[in-house]
Amino acid sequence: MPVSCPHVMLIAGEPSGDLLGARLMAALRSETGGRVSFSGVGGDNMAGEGLHSLFPMEDLSVMGFAEIVPRLALLLRRIRETATAAVESTPTVLVTIDSPGFNLRVASRLKGKGIPLIHYVAPQVWAWRPGRARKIAQTLDHMLALLPFEPPFFESEGLSCEFVGHSVIEESLSEDDRIAQGKSFRAYHNIPQDVHLLTALPGSRRSEIDRLLPIFGKTIARLKSQLPKLEIVVPTLPQIETSVRRGVNKWITPAIVVVGTEDKRKAFAAADAALAASGTVSLELAAARVPTIIAYKVHPISAWIGRQLIKAPWFSLTNIILNREVVPELMQEDCRAELLAPEVYRLLVDAEARDAQTLGAEEALKQLGLGDEMLPSRRAARAILVSIGHRALDD
Repeated sequence: MPVSCPHVMLIAGEPSGDLLGARLMAALRSETGGRVSFSGVGGDNMAGEGLHSLFPMEDLSVMGFAEIVPRLALLLRRIRETATAAVESTPTVLVTIDSPGFNLRVASRLKGKGIPLIHYVAPQVWAWRPGRARKIAQTLDHMLALLPFEPPFFESEGLSCEFVGHSVIEESLSEDDRIAQGKSFRAYHNIPQDVHLLTALPGSRRSEIDRLLPIFGKTIARLKSQLPKLEIVVPTLPQIETSVRRGVNKWITPAIVVVGTEDKRKAFAAADAALAASGTVSLELAAARVPTIIAYKVHPISAWIGRQLIKAPWFSLTNIILNREVVPELMQEDCRAELLAPEVYRLLVDAEARDAQTLGAEEALKQLGLGDEMLPSRRAARAILVSIGHRALDD
């Protein structure tokens, strides 16, 4: 029997998942004519769509084997609290969003409790520990994948999985809008249109910020010696603003720090190039047509363990989708100012290098759904509604 007013419980554990969750909530509200309620865990974007988070999402935002250990007790407690809340509220469906280390443990506690379990963003079993697919299939009822090549990994283990497209394409602007936003951002911050502007993105977790901000600062100092008029903008999030400003204030080179999703998008529209931590932001930059250098460094123990497990030849999703290097990656031992600075300099001054990366990014984005009639968030919302026997308004 169709559910007249579904209660959807959502759990997001990091900023990229929070943005996915917010778009999904908006799409679910649209598809049901507003006849839907929400509960769960999320950040500022999901709060903007009406979610009252069980606890701060930042409690879950941690990455790296060595980095998790000090926070293990808190994470285990949050797993118990989240599973208990689900049992007590009996949602129509539980939608866990990315953060598989946390979310799949919650889902395993709820298996057999009568709550349909859907995971949004397929764990990257194609990159490391492919054997996880079987265990994941035994836990979940359905999977929503962002990448077109992911469903077979789970379907072969008996888990229904469908490609819904990557939400990042919903951020793609027309060329006219991008130019207009870029000019507006530069005018507001008194940055001449003919001055090189670099956006630096050191990550969304405090561990990333602590490790990458000093390296980025040294890289930018080297660039400034070659490009004296170079301007820097550092987009960040409210929950980590203090840490980012503290780190940026230690740089020799001044930088503009902007906070929030809207200012980040405007900064992207104005930027000539980006230096960014590995992660979803690389696709956001691709959608904004910003040529990028990807850099990342983790605790040495985490790096050693990762090398034993990770099988993918690249970290940037643009490179993975195209199966070739379009976006330069400087990881771990190569994440050093003396290696990063020449790569960033090349993107800033070489129009052909920028154009080549932009063309490659466009090719990757088309594989993720750019140009399709239905947006990924709407496709994901419909898949969830179908799973609980609810029809969209225009079906």
